[in-house]
Amino acid sequence: MVGRLEALRAKGRPLLDLTESNPTRCGLTWPRDVLAAALGHPDLPGYEPTPNGLRTARGAVTAYLAAHGARMDPAHVLLTASTSEAYALLLKLLCDPGDEVLAPAPSYPLLEVLCDLEGVHLVRTPARYDGTWQVDWAALADAATERTRAVVVVSPANPTGALLSQGELDLVEGLCAERGLALIGDEVFADTALAEKVSVAAARACLAFQVSGISKVCGLPQMKVGWIAAAGPVPEVRRAMERLEMIADAYLSVSGPAQLALPVLLGSRERFLGPLRERLAANRAALGRAAGSEAPFAPLRSGGGWSAVLRIGEAVDEEALCLALLDDGVVVQPGFFYDFERQGQLVVSLLPEPDVFREGLARIARRLRAG
Repeated sequence: MVGRLEALRAKGRPLLDLTESNPTRCGLTWPRDVLAAALGHPDLPGYEPTPNGLRTARGAVTAYLAAHGARMDPAHVLLTASTSEAYALLLKLLCDPGDEVLAPAPSYPLLEVLCDLEGVHLVRTPARYDGTWQVDWAALADAATERTRAVVVVSPANPTGALLSQGELDLVEGLCAERGLALIGDEVFADTALAEKVSVAAARACLAFQVSGISKVCGLPQMKVGWIAAAGPVPEVRRAMERLEMIADAYLSVSGPAQLALPVLLGSRERFLGPLRERLAANRAALGRAAGSEAPFAPLRSGGGWSAVLRIGEAVDEEALCLALLDDGVVVQPGFFYDFERQGQLVVSLLPEPDVFREGLARIARRLRAG
């Protein structure tokens, strides 16, 4: 499928890309003058090689977390170049080669790559859909072994939009505390949650790490700033931060100009988030209208995020359908890319321009009806 898509793009074939996850290619960009001003800090000519990040930048992260209901000491925050790097540093901190990390499925497959690079085995535990997405707690508890070192939760999840409830967070936090596991909370899509949201940054019973970054919070993937925020029993947090600082000191990967700009960018995040939420709402509304009683697909209920899952029926061959849709000029993702337990899902991005999104849905419906 990838080769077919690249060939079509090389030929200049017009395509409605319903997989686009880069907001800068969907008209959701910052004004140039605002970015230029943010990057015009008077301290820009200097260099302060702090392994955990400039205190002003870490303070901006704690202010952001406080707005989400989690108060934290800037000393418990470490800046990274991305959320992916945050995962990599945590895997180095928590795991030896051959250890295990539990993470939900379906989910975006990047974590498998990051675990493989660290020699860590990723064990997928299923989420169940029964009108809403829920963690299968029995499966999660059964999956933990003596080699398990951490549990990952993603809220809202990618691509399902599964949103962790307070009760669910209490259960997983209790499991981690009981078995001596760390809790990693990926909350990059938290600002698009459609219901009340909770954060692992408020964890107290176990060592927990909230990860996020301005790729999703501010729509600025090009700025390359993420973070790790540690919570839990204070002695454990202090030991973890000391070790994380030693690991980060070997890389010093976060750009100095980006750190200096971070307080302005995070403080002005609604410049991006406001238009983003409007775009997501418009495309969700269009999806709701398209999924009428006679529609050949049904969207699964979501609690947030930038994607939607369309149930198309287990009799439909996902890969064959995606290839046929390429012939129709539409790009979508098959469900198996995200490790869905059953056949019969498509995943679409909610970021494209509304006209592109509506036309893409119309072509999907036509192709499904045509068989």
